[in-house]
Amino acid sequence: MVEWFVKAVPENPTSRRKLLVSAGAGVAAVAVIGSLWSNATSGSGEVAVEPTAGAHVNTLSTETLIVQVVGAVAEPGVYEVPMDSRVMDAVSMAGGLAANADPASLNLARIVQDGEQIIVGATGDARSRRAASSQSEKVNINTATAQDFDTLPRIGATLAERIVAYRDQHGPFAGVESLLEVPGIGDLTLAGMRDKITL
Repeated sequence: MVEWFVKAVPENPTSRRKLLVSAGAGVAAVAVIGSLWSNATSGSGEVAVEPTAGAHVNTLSTETLIVQVVGAVAEPGVYEVPMDSRVMDAVSMAGGLAANADPASLNLARIVQDGEQIIVGATGDARSRRAASSQSEKVNINTATAQDFDTLPRIGATLAERIVAYRDQHGPFAGVESLLEVPGIGDLTLAGMRDKITL
């Protein structure tokens, strides 16, 4: 091996110097590569991945309401409905109106409230007729216009518009008592129109 190396190395000093420099560079390169490989393979062998800047996980959240549908429907029960659902949506989830249902016994276009009970009356039911008559005479505070509110005691045109504006900004009223949150409506004003309003 030594004899081969001696024969392979040129006797010319300049050529021999170039060969030694090249050999040294090669040895250094091998040492660097070996060091990098050793670092890469040391430890647990797991590769850490940095999260991409601005990356996020999309999460979907659905707001729902719980209502009970009873009376003349195919499948009475408690149902979960999406936010801002109408009475007709809840009735539909309950299998729809029964054959003897009286659609006039309730307002199918009304927005439902969480925890409420929706009663579907039957045709010929005296209670259903009274409820329909009573409801038709009252102002629904969640669907009424400013003109409708203006017909109520102690409510003028300005306060009527204020009620509608408040409802548009904050959403449907959760109950009759919620009217007290409207600026200008106090206990006396609410008491004066309580028997003339409904949800």
